[in-house]
Amino acid sequence: MIDRFPTRTADASQPQAPPVDSPQALNPTGGKAIVIEAPPPSVAPGPGVPARVPHIGHALLFVLFAAVVLFFTEAAILAFSHPAARDPHKSITALINPKLIVGSEAFTYIATLLFSWAVFPLLWHRSFADGLRWDLPAALRNVLKLVPLGIVLSVTVQAISSLLPVPKSIPMDDFFRSASDVWLVTAFGIFLAPMFEEVCFRGFFLPAFAIAYDWLSLPRSPAAHERWRITTSLTAPAIVFSTVVTSILFTALHGQQVGFAWPVLILLFCVSLILTLVRLRTQSVACSTLVHAGYNLTIFLHLFIGTGGYRHLERMTN
Repeated sequence: MIDRFPTRTADASQPQAPPVDSPQALNPTGGKAIVIEAPPPSVAPGPGVPARVPHIGHALLFVLFAAVVLFFTEAAILAFSHPAARDPHKSITALINPKLIVGSEAFTYIATLLFSWAVFPLLWHRSFADGLRWDLPAALRNVLKLVPLGIVLSVTVQAISSLLPVPKSIPMDDFFRSASDVWLVTAFGIFLAPMFEEVCFRGFFLPAFAIAYDWLSLPRSPAAHERWRITTSLTAPAIVFSTVVTSILFTALHGQQVGFAWPVLILLFCVSLILTLVRLRTQSVACSTLVHAGYNLTIFLHLFIGTGGYRHLERMTN
């Protein structure tokens, strides 16, 4: 089994918040609560339990920054590829060039991660890794379990896909027209895309939607608000709701790549559910990132072998 995220023992020298392990304290809305460990008061912005992060505002800021960077990056591509005196079709060609598309996305992902690493600690009063629940040590302890899990998941999805009515040609095929394009997409898909997507969906969206659900479900009473203030637990219904919404958004992000083929979308939704389960089971976004990277690695390894080391890409359509 994958190790659980280690729990911390209370320090008797620190002032203790009221007990939060009773059903009433852990769950102001009823039902079983899923406890998410909070940093100790010494790193919290004030006494007691720190604020719940990342909330929906933080998630929106993350996505908005990425959208703005991507917009201006593609606008710059248009500006450099389409001077006033040139053929207007040249700008369109530039925008659908696989290298420019992957390059603009890679720049956007890196810029957004750097922005988040610098800005969110100022809002959270803790490091970006702690606020996001990255927990790289947990991933390193379980690397020999997480990567194989991603491989098995990928092989299973590909096997099921071969039995479903999946279109022979999808928009993603445009990124596999030349060996150089495929190598670029391979590096992007294994090393950068899993990290950014897991930070976005399992790091920001998953807790943000769950926090929002619990807040909207909270009884409007002083006692309920006090329990909310002194706990960082999330209820089971909130986790389920957030898991479904996050997986829908994750699937939608990849929908255009697969031509919105419903069989593939359903499989992607199931993949997202498993990635979310890993994130919840380990309490580590780094763990779900390793599974995601192993999943993508298997896809590209299968393509690499099937095309003779990316030398015979025409075999993809056979």
